[in-house]
Amino acid sequence: MLPIHAVLEPLKAALAATGAVVLAAPPGAGKTTVVPLALLDQPWLAGGRILVLEPRRLAARAAAERMASTLGEKTGETVGYRTRLQSRIGPKTRIEVITEGVFTRMILDDPGLDGVGVVLFDEFHERSLDADLGLALARETQTLLRDDLRILVMSATLDIAGVARLLGGAPVIEAEGRMFPVETRHLGRNAAERFEDAMARAVLQALGEVTGSVLAFLPGQGEIHRVAQRLAERLRDPAVDVVPLYGALDKAVQDRAIEPAAPGRRKVVLATPVAETSLTIEGVRVVIDGGLSRVPRFEPSSGLTRLATVRVSRSSADQRRGRAGRTGPGVCYRLWDEEQTRGLVPHQRPEILEADLTAFALDLARWGARTTEGLALLDQPPAGAFAEARKVLRRLGALDDQGGLTEHGRRLTRIPLPPRLAHMVAVASDAGDARLGARIAAVLSEPGLGGNDPDLRERLRGLERDRSPRARDALRLADRWTRAAGGGQGGEAEPGPLLAEAFPERVAKARGRPGEFLLASGRGAFVDPAEPLAREPWLAVAELGGGDNAEGGARDRIRLAAPLDPAALEPRIEVEDRLTREPSGRMVLRRIRRIGAIVVDENIVGAPDRSQITAALKTEVERDGLKALRWGERASALRARLAFLGTLDDGWPDVSDQGLLAGRETWLWPLLDGVQALEAVPDAALEQGLGGLVPWDRRRALDELAPARLETPLGSAAIDYAAEGGPRVDIRVQELFGVTVHPTVGGGRVPLTLALLSPARRPVQVTKDLPRFWKGSWAAVRAEMRGRYPRHPWPEDPTKAEPTTRARPRGT
Repeated sequence: MLPIHAVLEPLKAALAATGAVVLAAPPGAGKTTVVPLALLDQPWLAGGRILVLEPRRLAARAAAERMASTLGEKTGETVGYRTRLQSRIGPKTRIEVITEGVFTRMILDDPGLDGVGVVLFDEFHERSLDADLGLALARETQTLLRDDLRILVMSATLDIAGVARLLGGAPVIEAEGRMFPVETRHLGRNAAERFEDAMARAVLQALGEVTGSVLAFLPGQGEIHRVAQRLAERLRDPAVDVVPLYGALDKAVQDRAIEPAAPGRRKVVLATPVAETSLTIEGVRVVIDGGLSRVPRFEPSSGLTRLATVRVSRSSADQRRGRAGRTGPGVCYRLWDEEQTRGLVPHQRPEILEADLTAFALDLARWGARTTEGLALLDQPPAGAFAEARKVLRRLGALDDQGGLTEHGRRLTRIPLPPRLAHMVAVASDAGDARLGARIAAVLSEPGLGGNDPDLRERLRGLERDRSPRARDALRLADRWTRAAGGGQGGEAEPGPLLAEAFPERVAKARGRPGEFLLASGRGAFVDPAEPLAREPWLAVAELGGGDNAEGGARDRIRLAAPLDPAALEPRIEVEDRLTREPSGRMVLRRIRRIGAIVVDENIVGAPDRSQITAALKTEVERDGLKALRWGERASALRARLAFLGTLDDGWPDVSDQGLLAGRETWLWPLLDGVQALEAVPDAALEQGLGGLVPWDRRRALDELAPARLETPLGSAAIDYAAEGGPRVDIRVQELFGVTVHPTVGGGRVPLTLALLSPARRPVQVTKDLPRFWKGSWAAVRAEMRGRYPRHPWPEDPTKAEPTTRARPRGT
C-alpha cells in the first residue's frame, strides 16, 4: 500500500466540503496515479470528468498508461491523455491527463469547463507559467461561474501555506512519503575535466560499486548524446543497456527507458530533468546527479529567450536523490563536494519571473483581463517583461492601443501556437500557403525535428523525409494549425519572409567576414563560414544561442535561419532624414533607410532648407536628448539656480533633462530657428530660454532666493549652485574681514559653503559657519599664513579688521 492511501478519506471529505484543497505529498507517495482513481466514485463529481494537469508530455502519457493498467484497460477508455502532439481520449473517458498548456487553451475555449468536476494540478511546485496561469483562471471560473467546480493542488516541495492562502484559506492534507534509505556519495569534480567525461566516469564507477539500474541526470540533449558516446567507447559489460530519456524522443524510445530492465540485464538511463518528478523508472537503485539544470531566461531588451545552464536547486537535488529510493535502498552520487550543497538556492525561480510573457499577455487579453490585478497568482509578472510582451502583441496587430484584443488577435488565439508563430501561420495563410507556415512552426516548436541543419529549408526537407512516429504526429499537428488559420491554398510563400514576420528584430545583414551578421536588434551574430548560409547577404533568423565574445562585442550563434530577399523587407524599412555636416563644413541632408539597427542604404538628398534644418535639429533632440547643446557658463548657472530652488519649494520649473525635454516645445524649439547645429545655439539664448520657464510672479523671487552672486564688503563673488554639498562661493579670506554673520541663500534656509582662499587663491578652509571659524581654527590658519604671505594682513581678530584684496607695500 502506498502512503497516499492513508489520507484518501480525509482528502475525499475535504473535497466534499470545500471547493479547493491543497495536498502536500513528497515524491513516491503515489498521488499522481492513486488520487484521480480514488475520486471517480465521489457523489459530488456526479459523473463529471477529472482533469489531471502534468508539466510534461512524457509524464502525462506515463501517468495515464499506469492508471489505465491499474484498471485493466487501455488508454482512451476510462483514462486517457491529451498533449499537443497526441490525444488518446474516448467517449467514455472520465480521467483526462493533460499537459498544462493544453488546459490553458481548454479553459480559454470554455471558461465554464462544461462537464468537468475537478481539476488536479500535479507537481505544482515546478511553477511553470502555464500552471500559474491555469490555476488563476480555474480559480476565477470557480468564483464567478462554477461554484461546484473543485480544485486540488498537489505539490511536493513548495510553500504550501502560500498556495492555501491563494485559494482562500484552502485546507491542507499532508501525506507521508515512502522512500527507502539512500546513501549519498559526493564525488566532487575537477574543474579542468569536461562535464561529460566526469559523468561517464561516475556512471562506470557506480556500475562497478552498486547493483541495479542507474538514472543519470544531465541538463540537456547534447550532454546526453555526448555521455552516451563516451560510455559506448568505455563500457565493457554487454549486459548493460544505455538509453536516453527526454521529451523530444519517440514514444518507443521513451518506453524503453521507463520500463524495467530485461531479466539479467542492467540499464543506464541518461535523462534530462523530465525524470525528476511524476515518473517512476522501475529498477533504479542508483542516481547520478551532475548538479546542472537548463532553464530559460528571457531578455526583454533583445526579445530573446536563452537557455542558461545553472546549478541545480536544493529542492531539485533532493527530488533527484529520492529517485534512488523509490523501490528499495539506493545510492546517490553527486558531482560536487558536500559543503557545496549549502550554497544551492532553495528553489528555482518561478517561470513567470523569467519567461517570455507574450503568450501569457495574449491569453489574458482573450480572457478579458488587461492586467493581472485580481488574479490568483503566487507571483506577479515583472513589469518590464509584461510591458514588452504587450508591445510585441501590438506590433503583431493582436492588441489595439488600449490593450484590447483585435480581430487579428482573436484569429491568433484560434491557432494553438505562441503568438509570434500563430501570426506567421496567419500571414502564410493570407498568402495562400498556410501549409508552409504551419510546417515552419512545427520545426520551431519541436527541437531536432527535421534534423540539425541551420538552414530552415533543409530542416523542412528533412521533415518531409522523416517517417518516424514523432514526425508523423508533428505533420498531423501542422495540418490542424493550417485548418485553424483558415486554410489558404494556391499561393507559394518563402520561409525567409515568413520568419521575418515572426521575428522582425532578428532580420540579419551580412557584414565583415563570411558568416558575420548584424541583427536588426543591434546585436552581432555569426554562422559557421563553411555553411551555405554564410554567403547569403540577408537572413531571417529563427533561433540564436551559444554565442561568444568576439572582437567588437558579444555575438550569438545562428542556429536556424533562412535566406531573405531584401525586396521582401520594403514594408519594414523606416526612412529617416538626418542633417549632417560634411568635413568641408557644408550642411547636407542624408536619407537613411534602416531596419532597426541595420542601415539598408543612405544617400545625400541635397542641401536642406530652413524648415528641414529645424526639423532635423528637433529630431536630433528627440533621439539624443540635450547632450548636443553647448551649455555655457550663463545657461549652466541659471539651470543650477533653478534646480536648487526646486529642492526648496514647489512651483519652480523642472530643469532636469527629463523635465526640460518634456517642455522642449516651450523653451527650446524657438531657439532652433536660424542655427545650423545644436551646438551653435548661443549660451545667452539658452539662458533666455530657461528664464522664460520661470513664472512672471516668481522672477523677483529668483534673484532674492537664489542670487547669482554673493555681495561682499568689497564687491561680489559668483555662487556655484551645482557644487557638491550645496551652493558654494570660492573667495579670498581677506575679503570677508569684518563679516560676522554667515551668508545664506534660499531666504535664510541654506548656509553657503565658503571655500576660503589664500592670497594666491589656494584653499585654506571650507566652512558653513564663518563666525565659528573666526573664533576657532582661524588662529591656526593665521599662524601658517603669516609665514607664507607676510605682506598680507593677518589680524588676530578678523571680525574687527577692514576687508582688503591688497598686500602692504614693500618695506612697510
